[in-house]
Amino acid sequence: MNGVQFFLEGKDQWMARRSDHTRDELYEMALSAAREIAEKDGLHGLTARRIAEEIGYSPGTLYNVFNDLDDLIVHLNGTTLDILYEAVAAQRLDDEPEATLRTLARAYIRFTSDHPNLWSMLFETSVPHGEQLPDWYHEKVRRLLGLAEQALASLFPAGQEEQRHHSARVLWSGLHGICSLARAGALPKSESETAMADSLITNYLAGLRQRRPGPGASG
Repeated sequence: MNGVQFFLEGKDQWMARRSDHTRDELYEMALSAAREIAEKDGLHGLTARRIAEEIGYSPGTLYNVFNDLDDLIVHLNGTTLDILYEAVAAQRLDDEPEATLRTLARAYIRFTSDHPNLWSMLFETSVPHGEQLPDWYHEKVRRLLGLAEQALASLFPAGQEEQRHHSARVLWSGLHGICSLARAGALPKSESETAMADSLITNYLAGLRQRRPGPGASG
């Protein structure tokens, strides 16, 4: 999966391009086809040739829309983050942090179960050495993480935004670990993802509350 492979796959058909669709349409078509392939066969099933065949264009045409296959996958992962955000944000939330976080965690777990390959691709892919993920991608990650930060808001007074952000990342990292073990079939049969996520949330929040100063306490 690299730019050279991406280019060479399309070079032999460079002159056989169609022009039936706009660049924006090709962008959406390519990502839709890539998503279907990835859902079925995962990251290793994605090639420029296969995506191009699905949309009826030569592989070289994809090179006019994306820099290379890595770039296409970054954009595909971006749409996965959008879908994941919408699934989690659509939940009916509670006023109590623990109940809210449990609800968010359940939605996250459902997504990883319903779309295991798309979810895994978020963590299996990496940008080439010396390159960085675009700002818009980081913003999508921050938006998703922001849901957990909102749930934690009542536990952190004004001025502790960094601590709240850190706690959201800790919980997300723990949940990611639970889901990764579950997808790999490495959880004990006596343990469920949901039960482990609930335990993580309950115990982490108990620790946060214990460290909070009580009424009248001085700093």
